[in-house]
Amino acid sequence: MTRYDVVVVGGGHNALTAAAYLARAGCSVLVLERLAHVGGAAVSAQAFDGVPTRLSRYSYLVSLLPQRIVSDLGLRLDLVSRPVASYSPVQRGGRATGLLVEREEGEATRASFRDLTGSDAEYDAWRAFYAGVGDLAAAVAPTLTEELPLESSLRSQVDADLWRDVVEEPLGRAIMRRFRDDLVRGVVATDALIGTFASLHDASLAQNRCFLYHLIGNGTGEWRVPVGGMGAVTDALARAATEAGAEIRTGAGVSAIRPGPDEVEVAWHDGECEHVVHAGHVLAGVAPWVLQILLGGEEDPTTKPVGSQLKINLLLSRLPRLRSGLDPAVAFAGTLHLAEAASDLEVAWAAARRGELPDPLPGEVYCHSLTDPSILGDVPAGTHTLTYFGLHTPADLFDRDPGLKDEAVRRAIASLDAVLDEPIEPLLLRDGEGRPCLEAKIPQDVEADLAMPGGHLFHGPLEWPWASAHARLDTPAERWGVQTGHDRVLLCGSGARRGGAVSGLGGHNAAHAVLAAR
Repeated sequence: MTRYDVVVVGGGHNALTAAAYLARAGCSVLVLERLAHVGGAAVSAQAFDGVPTRLSRYSYLVSLLPQRIVSDLGLRLDLVSRPVASYSPVQRGGRATGLLVEREEGEATRASFRDLTGSDAEYDAWRAFYAGVGDLAAAVAPTLTEELPLESSLRSQVDADLWRDVVEEPLGRAIMRRFRDDLVRGVVATDALIGTFASLHDASLAQNRCFLYHLIGNGTGEWRVPVGGMGAVTDALARAATEAGAEIRTGAGVSAIRPGPDEVEVAWHDGECEHVVHAGHVLAGVAPWVLQILLGGEEDPTTKPVGSQLKINLLLSRLPRLRSGLDPAVAFAGTLHLAEAASDLEVAWAAARRGELPDPLPGEVYCHSLTDPSILGDVPAGTHTLTYFGLHTPADLFDRDPGLKDEAVRRAIASLDAVLDEPIEPLLLRDGEGRPCLEAKIPQDVEADLAMPGGHLFHGPLEWPWASAHARLDTPAERWGVQTGHDRVLLCGSGARRGGAVSGLGGHNAAHAVLAAR
């Protein structure tokens, strides 16, 4: 075919979501993916030679994917809850201790707060704050798969103080006002900084928007583990798209998008020759910065997104013991916070802003194999995966000094070793070539692997998931938050409004905008 109703550029999970919805609605759909496989950042991979374990190589948990999308597309997908929300080890009064937060908070959580802080006051403040956040999530979550709501309609459903704290003022103010303990403040703050390089007191409120997106998924904000790894999410979406009739081409690199008054021309190559197809609409699953280049614009380094994360995948012969004495199967079952007290986070941000690699390096650790042992494959008993996600490591640090990656990995391991009763490196398994099973990705690696500009996980800064009173909402694309400067070219990836993270929202909303315009 040389003409389709819709051509989707990029084959990430959002692109597949859009393709599935449109094909089910009777549209002819072509998905063009540059790589040899679909999925983008939502993939599982055998990262270590000779070791069967399949790791979630880039993205690693699911929260924002609405149950509505799962149901609409009949996705065969199993998302499993982690038994622990988080554990944050710390030294207090000369002893190793920590803060344990259960997924379903009970007496163990209250006791942990009391042991750490000396009273129930911080836990009571915690419960009050997150009750308000829960009300905000309950108001916002159902709107994510609808046309953009007006800010005023959501504000009227939420406590005024909570709205001020999360939406109108830098989040750091609320955290400092509501909590007294430095570690408790930091545990709250980390959701504002995943993939976002900002101070808690940044006037841009970038940290507030990041915080909101991390806590509104399905009205609960719970982050779950996909059985089979992130690749299972992609597999389910690809199956839904192809079963509905969408055509998926891999090894198909798009070189140009040329909008016209009645259709859009898309040029792509398969490694041997150039092809041209025409479509009524083109959906861009690539970052907006990349889309502008495909539309004929120049590469503007001043507007290029800048990612800020260090991702390390490890494979261990067993889980390490902690200095606090907590059972490793409990400590690593949720999110393990490292050097993430509020003061640590601000010191690290200030260092990175000066062009220095933070020391200690704040980050978090996840053990997916405790929740989903199916990803391990045929490995010795006791084997476990660990995923480390480091904060405040912006891409420009590594641009100035490419050799800094090795030092960043060293500091990440040092942050982990600081809370362990034994060093982690002797526990690393070896691959078929005898090398330690450790894989590190800085933003430049993510860009090289996935063509995400600057290695930015969200394709650019997040936006509020609603429209202001002055927003233009004249077209379906504007009402769904997927518009570009061309009526027939829409955003469907993480760079769309309400995009970001593994949610399918960019694809869902772009597909509905196309259907509304037909």
